[in-house]
Amino acid sequence: MIKYIYLAGGCFWGVEAYFKEIDGVLDTEVGYANGKSDQTNYQEIKFTDHAETVEIKYDDERINLERLLEYLYYIIDPFSIDKQGNDRGRQYRTGIYSKNEEDLKKAKNFLDKKQEKEDKEIKVEVEKLKNFVVAEDYHQDYLEKNPTGYCHINLNDRPNI
Repeated sequence: MIKYIYLAGGCFWGVEAYFKEIDGVLDTEVGYANGKSDQTNYQEIKFTDHAETVEIKYDDERINLERLLEYLYYIIDPFSIDKQGNDRGRQYRTGIYSKNEEDLKKAKNFLDKKQEKEDKEIKVEVEKLKNFVVAEDYHQDYLEKNPTGYCHINLNDRPNI
């Protein structure tokens, strides 16, 4: 079955490039999620409070949500607020968003299990997807088009999750 999950893990360029290479991920699209309006763009994001987010279309018969969340958890600093790598600002917050209540429950359970093993508080938000605005064309597949572009994620480090 084809499903969608929306993951925010800092700059969306790296998150998209990382997830595109995961078996079972069918497509990705970068955009801005859960802001104060249904419209924004890269210049306005600081005013509209959207998070840089990747829409992930996946085949849940090939990869389940929990595995996707393991990958997200692996590439982010889950304790950081509004910062990943060198990127700072509320648009770089970490989050898991979905229109599906069951997926949100799974995400909360996933983070609760992770929290049991951590000393610091996990700061990843889990919320119903309120809105998703597709980012400008030049942001789509950015690191594919610009292989030397900045990325806070080690794209060559793919654990066997």
